[in-house]
Amino acid sequence: MHSTLELDENQMRAMVTIALDRVMDHLRGLSTAPISNTSRGGEIAKSLLEPIPEESLPFETLIGRIFDDIIPATVNTASPGYCAYIPSGGIFHAAVAEFVAKAVNRYVGYWFMAPAVAQLEWTVIRWFCTMMGYGDDSGGVFTSGASMANLTAMIAARTTRLPEDSFQQGIIYITSQTHFSIAKAAGLAGFPSHCLRIIDVDSEFRMDPRALNEAIAADRIRTPTRTPFMVVGTAGTTNTGAVDPLDDIALIASRENLWFHVDGAYGAFFMLVDEAAQRMRGIERADSISLDPHKGLCLPYGTGALVTKRRASLERAFGARADYVPQMNDVENEIDFCGLSTELSRDWRGLRIWLPIKMHGIGPFRDNIAEKLALTRDALDAIRALPNIEIVATPQLTIFAFRLNPNDRSEADLDHLNRVFLNAILRRQRIMLSATTLDGRFVIRMALLSFRTHADRIHDGIIDIRDAAAEVLETTVHEATG
Repeated sequence: MHSTLELDENQMRAMVTIALDRVMDHLRGLSTAPISNTSRGGEIAKSLLEPIPEESLPFETLIGRIFDDIIPATVNTASPGYCAYIPSGGIFHAAVAEFVAKAVNRYVGYWFMAPAVAQLEWTVIRWFCTMMGYGDDSGGVFTSGASMANLTAMIAARTTRLPEDSFQQGIIYITSQTHFSIAKAAGLAGFPSHCLRIIDVDSEFRMDPRALNEAIAADRIRTPTRTPFMVVGTAGTTNTGAVDPLDDIALIASRENLWFHVDGAYGAFFMLVDEAAQRMRGIERADSISLDPHKGLCLPYGTGALVTKRRASLERAFGARADYVPQMNDVENEIDFCGLSTELSRDWRGLRIWLPIKMHGIGPFRDNIAEKLALTRDALDAIRALPNIEIVATPQLTIFAFRLNPNDRSEADLDHLNRVFLNAILRRQRIMLSATTLDGRFVIRMALLSFRTHADRIHDGIIDIRDAAAEVLETTVHEATG
């Protein structure tokens, strides 16, 4: 006898209660839990390799395995000490909204299936357009993240700016600091690698407008059969948090008739804070902007968005329709999300954003970003004051890079020394940082954005950085002397 998929009310209540108890226990322990605990991850992963089950297991047993074995064997990205890549959020309100959205399971691809549900999602998109400085003709769509948003923008740009039968002659301008998802999106959109031009960056790792001008001019002369059609600026790079000179790029794009896309996955929501918004000047002139609310708005992973200055550009690229789908057109501004992106089957992503913003207003989200800007300045000052520390990239938002750099060491020795230094910091398990390479140098990154990260944890992290540096230098001196 197989159990039915239709649960009775008592079973459902019991499952939710058990799951909620485990979630609450997990959240209470976040501040003291290891930040990285993956040593047994491979072993646990292998234990999950099993054939399709025929026998049932109690919910309590399964949820216990999830929380006792599977979740602990991970990098704890929800920890207040997680300052490694670009921290995400995962606010509880969004989890509750997601539970509701998945439980009612409404289809939001076409307006006629759930008009108010679709309108709720469109309202949030319009909020984002307003935040970016867009007007009434703008629009957009929720995606799984900025990578899919970048691909969606690439296809919209291709459709708008290039002929269908020869679009592979188009040229796209990026920098060495542009997120790799842009090059990936270009390939997926059908552009060979020779369509990408790498523009020089300045001393702050920002696109150099003069170099962009020169590259476009050279391409028009050298390869007249090729068409410069798109430039990608970044509002907060992953490597250093650099913000390209968006206003200058917008001016060039307008003059040269290029589609101007801004990858704002990390930094675009800093528009909510006046001091940071000044760095974003020109973002409102972009043809499209990719966003990651799961970064700047503290939402769960899988919450991305693309907004465009002209909604019609998405409709032109993705507006195909099947004969079996009724054409309603009886409601002003009716929105069919299936006609704005590649997705037909898609979940109700807007509720996880709408609910927490409606509960609190935008203020707490703005306050979190402002707090992280101030905390970044404090962390920078404290690390800069430590002996033998070099700041390699100063923060333009809330990311910066540094390295241990004692005198009389070769670059190869410094790279090795800083790998050891980073491991010594991570071993202390109070703060997690990450590494990157800048101008061929191995450097350590600190990225602050999580709503759980506050001054107390950064203070502990600075102590660990100081102690790790002393430990590593003392060890290397002993090794050198015998």
